[in-house]
Amino acid sequence: MNQLLLIEDDPLLGEGLQQYLHSHGFSCRWITQAKHAEQYWFQADLVILDRQLPDGDSLTHLPNWLAKKAIPVIILTARTELDDRIDGLNAGARDYMLKPFANEELLARIQVQLRPLGDAEISFHDLKINLSTRTTFHQGVEVSLKPKEFQLLALLVKNPNRVYHRDELLNKVWGHQAFPSTRTVDNHILHLRQKLPNLHIETLRGIGYRLKSKV
Repeated sequence: MNQLLLIEDDPLLGEGLQQYLHSHGFSCRWITQAKHAEQYWFQADLVILDRQLPDGDSLTHLPNWLAKKAIPVIILTARTELDDRIDGLNAGARDYMLKPFANEELLARIQVQLRPLGDAEISFHDLKINLSTRTTFHQGVEVSLKPKEFQLLALLVKNPNRVYHRDELLNKVWGHQAFPSTRTVDNHILHLRQKLPNLHIETLRGIGYRLKSKV
């Protein structure tokens, strides 16, 4: 289930939109101030962002949030000037909707932003990973992976022989706000090794891990 973050200070709009998105199969967390956004940013797959919040214009924070985790952002605002729309897109938003709006149109725009771009598949020796369907096959047999195991494996396979520090893996896959302990990474590497024993994930003591290519 995709996790949405709704940042909107209007209580009627926020509550109604949260209920609408829940009814269409999304998990939606609703907050009303920019200062709380970073706390939930790492868990979100997409953000619906109001411009004018009690603690200021959210665009002043958007580049910093996206630098921590790049995800689709749809801005909702009553500011209709062309310059405002350009500012929103230049700040990193993927889409820009004017208030008032139809819930059905917002839903369609959310679905477009979350739609996979084709059936992207990556291969590594006898391993095949489909990024769209989030499936993994080893020698033609599907391997059952939990979501974070899949994300960790895909990251390593995309960059074989690259050394990843534990903190970097933690930030890329979980986000420091969600899981502050690097033991989380170690445990998931252990699970990958158990499920894919032919995969050579090398431990670099005191640093992290790398996936070694076979010679």
